[in-house]
Amino acid sequence: MTVHEAIQNRYSVRSYEDKAVEEDKLARVLEAARLAPSAGNRQEWRFVVVREVETRQKLTEAANGQAFVGQAPVVIVACAEGEQHVMTCGQLCYPIDVAIALEHLALAATEEGLGTCWVGAFKEDQVKKILDIPEGVRVVELMPLGYPAGSPSPKRRLGLEEIVKWEKWG
Repeated sequence: MTVHEAIQNRYSVRSYEDKAVEEDKLARVLEAARLAPSAGNRQEWRFVVVREVETRQKLTEAANGQAFVGQAPVVIVACAEGEQHVMTCGQLCYPIDVAIALEHLALAATEEGLGTCWVGAFKEDQVKKILDIPEGVRVVELMPLGYPAGSPSPKRRLGLEEIVKWEKWG
């Protein structure tokens, strides 16, 4: 599968098969995240890999009751250390860097026949308590991972003419 094919095939999976993710596949998707670029090569991301059923159910509750979070055989909790580093442009590094790493992970998962979903609807304080995440570490996203149950719906995306500006905004 080419990168372009992975981009075309990736979708937000909200229903997972009751099937474990093989260790080698999990290792490859985590390695893809590890290899992502980051501002100043700071590599502030940290990942808590959750496979225990009871813990996944607790994460479901922290994620506003979104059942698919606990249904997935793996939930990757993407965190960041060093949350105060700011790029010259004024943007915090950690949300961008973690997002880049997670998208590497999502595309690698697609190549492996696995599905993911970006989950930003969660209560950070609850997730931190469930996973014993220390003060000073931010929980940025939850990413369920597993074999999709069913097929994707067609994606609706804006056309290039609606999102691309050439040379200047106007």
